[in-house]
Amino acid sequence: MLSDRITITPDEMKEIADRLTPHLPPNLTRAKAHPSGFGMEYTFAPFTGREPEPAKPPTHKDERLKYVPEDQDEREHHLRHKAGTLLSDMYDRARVLWQEAAYVADLKDAVQDAPARWTAYMKERVTLEAAAAYLRTPQASTEWPSAVARLVDAQRAAAAAAAAFDERGQVIAQVHRTYLYADLGQHAALTAAGYPEATAWHIADIDGYDGWGLDRTLAQHVDRLIKEQDDHLAKVHRLTGTDN
Repeated sequence: MLSDRITITPDEMKEIADRLTPHLPPNLTRAKAHPSGFGMEYTFAPFTGREPEPAKPPTHKDERLKYVPEDQDEREHHLRHKAGTLLSDMYDRARVLWQEAAYVADLKDAVQDAPARWTAYMKERVTLEAAAAYLRTPQASTEWPSAVARLVDAQRAAAAAAAAFDERGQVIAQVHRTYLYADLGQHAALTAAGYPEATAWHIADIDGYDGWGLDRTLAQHVDRLIKEQDDHLAKVHRLTGTDN
């Protein structure tokens, strides 16, 4: 924190503000001492995330900010050090806000039709679970081949819907990885992008989509479920010696 490093008097602040005016970060509308008396408080106009990332400009050519050795001019040395520290502090805050805005903007581009794909997947998942549950009822024994066929159809539809959602999930996961160290969390970023319902979506870590990570994709979860269903049917057949 700025307050842990330097103390700036009101008179020094006026002079520093004047010297920093040509170098202030974009979107800064106000800078003042924090009401607590510690640190600074900054107000910025909203970033879109499509501006260039704020970067502290070099000040070594500015005659009022360039380095002056302490043994040459003690006052100027300390004043310019404080000015440089304050400028860095401003740009650090600007970058945090810009990064959050860029994160949200990139998610808006990445999501596209993910809500519709998730809805389609959930519909197929419900159908799959219903088809599997039906096989355990007495009624299923009267139409076993047809009931099993419906399960197979439901398995294929759920797997296809999961794979379709994963196409969007992978793009979203890549955005999450890009902004891994952003202060804004993944769910908060998706909510800010306009998708609060995304907390229910299954978005694996990007490494999972590339086949390197331990985090399963949605399609892999469905594949595992289908294998469990197939293994169950095979065991029923083996233990009963019948197809039902």
